Parts: sequence; structure tokens; C-alpha cells
Amino acid sequence: MLFVITGSLGHIGKPLTSQLRKEGHLVTVISSNSERIKEIEAIGATAAIGSVEDAGFLADAFRGADAIFTMVPPNYNGGDWKGWIATIGRNYVEAITSAGVKQVVNLSSIGAHMIDHCGPVSGLSQVELAMDAMAGVNVRHLRAGYFYTNFLNSIGQIKHQGIITGNYMADLNMVLAHPADIADIAARALMDESYLGRGFSYIASDEKTPAEIVTMIGKATEKFDLKWVERTDKEEFDDLVALGLPEETARNYTEMGAAMRSGEMNADYFRNRPVMAGWRSFESFLPDFAAAYNA
Repeated sequence: MLFVITGSLGHIGKPLTSQLRKEGHLVTVISSNSERIKEIEAIGATAAIGSVEDAGFLADAFRGADAIFTMVPPNYNGGDWKGWIATIGRNYVEAITSAGVKQVVNLSSIGAHMIDHCGPVSGLSQVELAMDAMAGVNVRHLRAGYFYTNFLNSIGQIKHQGIITGNYMADLNMVLAHPADIADIAARALMDESYLGRGFSYIASDEKTPAEIVTMIGKATEKFDLKWVERTDKEEFDDLVALGLPEETARNYTEMGAAMRSGEMNADYFRNRPVMAGWRSFESFLPDFAAAYNA
């Protein structure tokens, strides 16, 4: 079978591509970076270099595929982020329709039931709606929890300030996902359209509170006094801008944190709580975190 993977060789794309190749399938990986070609070819895949903003390029890359994996890459250019995400979703729809693809596995997020007031996730909600409107295409959305790997972005803060921060409380029950667990589920869904069917599935590897997370990371990095600091929305926004993020990006991240704090972002997940998707607990990720921290 031939599969097309968007998102280059990121935390999901690389294990997903590797797994599909080990199963003997042909894989094309879409990347915007030509420097990725050698790495893509090294695992036996074909590189398609271009932009997800180009629907014609996407259609050419998708043509002949038995199934595709779609995701909207991050974009910090400071424009209308939700609108940009929705535009990429429409590009995917145009390309899928033009190429005649019948099987799509789409990376979405917990909180995608919120069509507004959830930062970039509300953009992903628009992608889901656009894809679901396609006739004759089996689309499965993977509504993933907060990536373990997102905590790698806190390494500088941990080293220099001894804290991890967010605009939500220390006892919030966070829904977490290991990207490799997402890749496992995506691979099975791509290879067998009946595995998950049409609609959406929540992907969760673990559930932990920020208080538990800082304790675990503190032990792994020998920062035993590591603390969680809850920010107000204004403090969170100002801190993100001070770190160099555009105001539009900071505003969206702050809005998403507020949706987590209110409970609305995770509300539908807890109403339909699944069995944990994978065996990779947050604890199992800590050696990788410690290695990155010490590097």
C-alpha cells in the first residue's frame, strides 16, 4: 500500500513513517524543508518537498495514495492563527477531493469540540468540520492529549528559574499523550479503515496533574525543589510575548490555557473517557526528558 504522511519527520511523523516502512508499505513524506530529504530517504521513504499552503502541490503528492495522514503544522508568523489553520484544512479537503483519496487519518486535539475560545484547537475544530463534509471519504480524527514532548520547551525555564508555569492550577487533571502512541494508533488506522472507522477517537497515554508532573520531572533532573507556578492570563500572555512569541500566538496559547483551567477543553474527553491508548506512561518518558535536559 502507498501512504502519504504530512508533518515531515516530527515527533509523530518519524515513528509513523518508520513503522509503515517496517510493515513493507510505500511511504511519501511531505516536508517544507529540502534538508530533510536525506533523512526521509534514509528510512526508505520518498520525500515530497512543498508547502501545505499549496493545494495543487498537495493534490499531486496525494494522488495514488491508499490513505493519508494529515496534520496542520505550527505557524508562528503572527497572523490570524485560527484562520490559517482553517485554511490549511480547506487545502487538504481540496487536495483530497482532487486526488480521489478515500481514507484519511487526521491529527486533531482534545478540545476540538470547542469551535471557539480554545486557541489553535478551535482552528482544528474547523478542520474537522471541513473534512467531515467530504462525501465518500472515510475520515478519522485523532483527538490527542497534550504531548509529553511539549514539556521539553520548559527546559530553559527549569534550569534558570526552577519552575514550570501555566495559566491553570496545579491540581488540574491533564490529559497527556506520547507522540509514539499517536503514531501507533495512526499506523493501524491507515492500514485498516475498519480499525477506528469514521468520526473521532481520543488518544491519551496518561493523566497527571501539573503538581505530579513537576515532582516527577524534578526527580528525573535532580531539581528537587522544582515548582509549578500558576499564572494569571495576563501574566501568561506577557511572559510568552517576552519570550519572543508574536502577540497573536501568545493570545491563542493563553486562550487555550484558560479553556483548560475552566475544564471546558477536556470536558468532552471526560464525558467519553477512553481506555488509555498506549503503554507509554509519563514516567516512561522521563529518561528521554532527562537526556534532553542534560544535553
